[in-house]
Amino acid sequence: IYIELGLQTVNYDTLEKINRGHDLAQFIDAVLRIKRYGFNITTHMIVNLPWDSMKDTIEGARILSALGVDQVKLHALYIVKNTLMAKWYQEGQFTLISAEEYADRVVNFVRHLHPDIVLQRLVGRAPEDNTLFTNWSMGWWRVQDLIDDKLDELDAH
Repeated sequence: IYIELGLQTVNYDTLEKINRGHDLAQFIDAVLRIKRYGFNITTHMIVNLPWDSMKDTIEGARILSALGVDQVKLHALYIVKNTLMAKWYQEGQFTLISAEEYADRVVNFVRHLHPDIVLQRLVGRAPEDNTLFTNWSMGWWRVQDLIDDKLDELDAH
C-alpha cells in the first residue's frame, strides 16, 4: 500500500503563499508516523514554483532521501484559470522559469535523490482548456525530452 503526500516544496514561505495548509515540519511528522506503520510513501513535488530556487529543489531531494520516502512524482507547475494564482500570474506578480531551467532543476533533484527512491514521474500533464499555463505550451513529452537530453549530457541516467 502506498500513501501519497503532496509536499510540493520544502520552502516554508512558498507553502504558506500557495495555501498548502501544512508546513515542512508537519510533512516530516506525517512521514515518520506513516512509516512507523509500515506503509510506503509517494511524495509529489513541484520544482518550478515561482518563489523557489534551485537550492529549494536540491534541499527537497535531500530531505526526501533522509526521510526514506519510497517514490517521488515531480510536476511542473500549471496555473488553473479563475484561481488566486491565475490572478497573480495575469497581473505579472511573478515570473516562471523556462522549460530549460525546469529540466536543470529536475536533473539536480535526481542527482541529490537517494538512488533507492523510485522516480514515478518527471513532468506532469494538465488539461489545457482549464489552465493559463501548462508545460510552457508544449507537449509534456517535449519537456521530458529536454530532461532526457540534460541527463544524457551528464551521463546521469
